[in-house]
Amino acid sequence: MGFYDLDKQDRLKVVAEISNDIATELETGEFKKTIQYFADEDTYIRKSAYLSLGKVYQAKGALRFKITSVLEKLFSETDFRIRQTVINTAGEIGKTDFETVRNFFEKGLFDEHHSVRNAVIGSIKKMGEVNPIPVLGWARLYLHHEDKEIRREICHGIELRGRKYPQDILPMLQELQNDKTTRVRSTLVHVIGQIAYKKGCIQIVVEHLKNWENKQLVAEALEEIIDVHDRYKDFAVLTQEQARQYIEDNFT
Repeated sequence: MGFYDLDKQDRLKVVAEISNDIATELETGEFKKTIQYFADEDTYIRKSAYLSLGKVYQAKGALRFKITSVLEKLFSETDFRIRQTVINTAGEIGKTDFETVRNFFEKGLFDEHHSVRNAVIGSIKKMGEVNPIPVLGWARLYLHHEDKEIRREICHGIELRGRKYPQDILPMLQELQNDKTTRVRSTLVHVIGQIAYKKGCIQIVVEHLKNWENKQLVAEALEEIIDVHDRYKDFAVLTQEQARQYIEDNFT
């Protein structure tokens, strides 16, 4: 039976049990149950485990070294789910203490399994949203990496910060405007759309795009912005027609 096949009360009991088991094993130094949770086929069991461990890291300074040591050990496991959960745990820690877990992302970017690499993207998103200076500074180091997938992952990873503060990531996105890889350019256009539909954002994005030299890509980005205002009409500040009119009136 999966996590969400349980009723709410039973789910709360499972989460409490996972949290208690992890806390106990941090004290005993035996991590049999922790490994089982990290390797569980159910996404929500793994999520409960990495959220629990992240909370312990934030609450108990005396255990932080032990936690990072355990994560280092688990990251060498052959099961991709364990490595994925390590990355997600590091993402929780990196919301406040990025330098301590930076090495996990430097390794995870190049992991052989896509689930681990996707966890890196997700972690960059959640860390960058609340701890942007070190996270975006690190991401910039890989912005022009020779591997196109690394460039694409970094572009995607910085998106969430841009949804509230597009000015923080637009200069980085601009550096990718002439990338020769279709997947990178498509991700770039996607991200531009994603950072343009919240309150006050379309103005910042459109103004910045005026200074980009790749006019073809800018045209695609403007079309994506208009399209996003329809796809996300329940969340966008402007209607699609208002977004279209704003671009017509302000993009010259």
